[in-house]
Amino acid sequence: MVRIRLRRVGAKKQPSYRVVAADKESPRDGKFLEVLGFYNPRTEPATIQFKEDRVYHWLSVGAQPTDAVRRLFDQVGLWERYKRFKAGESLETLLAEAAEAEQARGVDVRTRRDEEIAAVTQAAKEKQAAEAESEAAPAEEAEP
Repeated sequence: MVRIRLRRVGAKKQPSYRVVAADKESPRDGKFLEVLGFYNPRTEPATIQFKEDRVYHWLSVGAQPTDAVRRLFDQVGLWERYKRFKAGESLETLLAEAAEAEQARGVDVRTRRDEEIAAVTQAAKEKQAAEAESEAAPAEEAEP
């Protein structure tokens, strides 16, 4: 039986995942049939991207998504679009809708590290502004 599941990639303590079609009995990071997308939970918001036409193909030939992948499908609306695909709606319409949804979803993707760097940079700028202000204040008092 073929399952659509997550395959872990990335460095130690920095996981990201590929969504793959793989035989149910192969190991988590073992042999797979096709890469169907990726998922990076470390970005804000999480980056989720699928090759929807290939996902529809695998689902239509009987592949079963794992619970985690099914939740990802629900987050991006893929499962609802797949139901409409099964009901007879055209693939082109669904793919166009998926592309629009993906653009709306991935407007500002930032990692937690990016946010930390931005916070440190902002704090440094505020400190410099405060120092410049304090240097200007004594100079004004000394003039009269």
